[in-house]
Amino acid sequence: MRALILGAGGQVGRALAATAPEGATVTALDRAACDVRDGVQVARAIAAAAPDIVFNAAAYTAVDRAESEPAEAENLNGRGPGLIAAAARAEGARLVHLSSDFVFDGTKATPYCPDDQVSPLGAYARSKAAGEAAVAAADPAALIVRTAWVYAPEGGNFVNAMLRRMRAGGEVFVVADQLGTPTWAPGLAAALWQLAALGASGIHHYTDAGVASWYDFAVAIAEEGRAAGLLAQLPQVRPIATVDYPTPAPRPACAVLDKRQTWALLGAPAPHWRVNLRANLEELRSHG
Repeated sequence: MRALILGAGGQVGRALAATAPEGATVTALDRAACDVRDGVQVARAIAAAAPDIVFNAAAYTAVDRAESEPAEAENLNGRGPGLIAAAARAEGARLVHLSSDFVFDGTKATPYCPDDQVSPLGAYARSKAAGEAAVAAADPAALIVRTAWVYAPEGGNFVNAMLRRMRAGGEVFVVADQLGTPTWAPGLAAALWQLAALGASGIHHYTDAGVASWYDFAVAIAEEGRAAGLLAQLPQVRPIATVDYPTPAPRPACAVLDKRQTWALLGAPAPHWRVNLRANLEELRSHG
C-alpha cells in the first residue's frame, strides 16, 4: 500500500504517519511541502507519490479566528478538499477526508447519524460543511470521516492547554453545557488506516466512546494528570455556562456523533475517551 498524507504537520497527520501499517510506503507532506489551497501543488504531489490512498488531514482549525478570516477558512477547509478529491480521482487513488462534528448545530436530542442534514453555525463550521460537499462532488467514492474534540500528546489542544492552566495554579473555569466526545488522535489515525484498508466510502463517524462536557473532560484531565504525576496537586475545576464564556464563533451545544455504523465495520467500538486520555497522559509522562 502506498499512502500520501496531506497536512502531516498537524496532530492527526503526525498520528497517521506514526500508526502506518507494516509494509505501507508513506509520503507525509506538511503545508510547507504542499499547500492544499493550490491545485497545481496538490496535483503534482499526488502524481509524484503515486499513492493508493490519500489522507487529507490538512485543515484550518482556528474556530474563533475564522469569524474574522472566513475566506481563509473557506479556502483551506472548503475549496482545498475538492482540489484534493479531484486530483486523487484522476490518479486512481482513494481519498480519506477528515471532517468535524461542527457541521451540525447541536440541537438534536439524540446522536447525529452520518446521513443527518448538516446545519453549520459559524464560519469554521460552514467551511467544513463546504469541504464535505466539495469532496462528494469531485469523488463520490471518497471516504469522509467526521470526528470531534481531537487531542494528542503534542500540539495545541484542550488537554495540553488545560495542563498548562492547571500548573499555573488557581481555579480553572470550564464550560459545562456543551456536550461531545474527546478523541485521541492515535486511535483515530489507526481507525482511518483500517477504514481505508476495508475500502470504506461515503460518510462515517468516529470518535472515542462515551459522552462528556468540556467540564467533565477538564475534571478528568485534572484527576488523571494528578495520578500520572503531571500535576503537583489536584486543581479546582469549576463549571460555567456558555453564556458566561462568550466566544466569537458559536458552538454546537450537543454534537455527539452516532458511530454504530463505523464501529460495526471496524468490528469493535472505540475505547472510552477516559481510557485513551489516560494513555495520552502516560505518554506525556514517559517522555518527560
